[in-house]
Amino acid sequence: MQNAKLQFKIQNLLSPLAIILFAVLLRLIPHPPNVAPIAALALFGGVYLNKKYALVFPLIALFLSDLFLGFHASMPMVYSSFLLTGLIGLLVRKRKTAYTIVSGSLVSSLIFFLLTNFNYWYAEALYPKTFSGFVQAYVNALPFFRNTIIGDLLFTGLFFGSYELVRQLFYKPSLTKS
Repeated sequence: MQNAKLQFKIQNLLSPLAIILFAVLLRLIPHPPNVAPIAALALFGGVYLNKKYALVFPLIALFLSDLFLGFHASMPMVYSSFLLTGLIGLLVRKRKTAYTIVSGSLVSSLIFFLLTNFNYWYAEALYPKTFSGFVQAYVNALPFFRNTIIGDLLFTGLFFGSYELVRQLFYKPSLTKS
């Protein structure tokens, strides 16, 4: 019984950490704009990681990869969007189904789109600070939004699917009671 508890604890720690390291590596290799694993990682963290780590581990992964990729003025909005995605994951944890996971991924894509493009309109000199400039900032970002949705759904499926597969293959609860 003790061995099974230890095995379960190791599996619950190693699988999420492996996915975090995998996400950092995926973010560092060349990829289309906004097709990145961090939102999926934040959602995954909210669902599967201990609540003490659920919000911070994805932000650490983002920070570690940003050390190599560089920082920019819209980072507070980027980090905020992934923090909110982690909170969505905490909500999904309570009712984890394919529907809530996909919905959580799509809502997180929308949050990222809304926050980061508001920042580009408001804080950057790219667009006039008018309603027309506001609309133009979002219209110009639509191709990136498409990529965000594709990346978020792709990596959400990969992370959640691979984790559940590992759980099914390596953790088989005992049918006998101790």
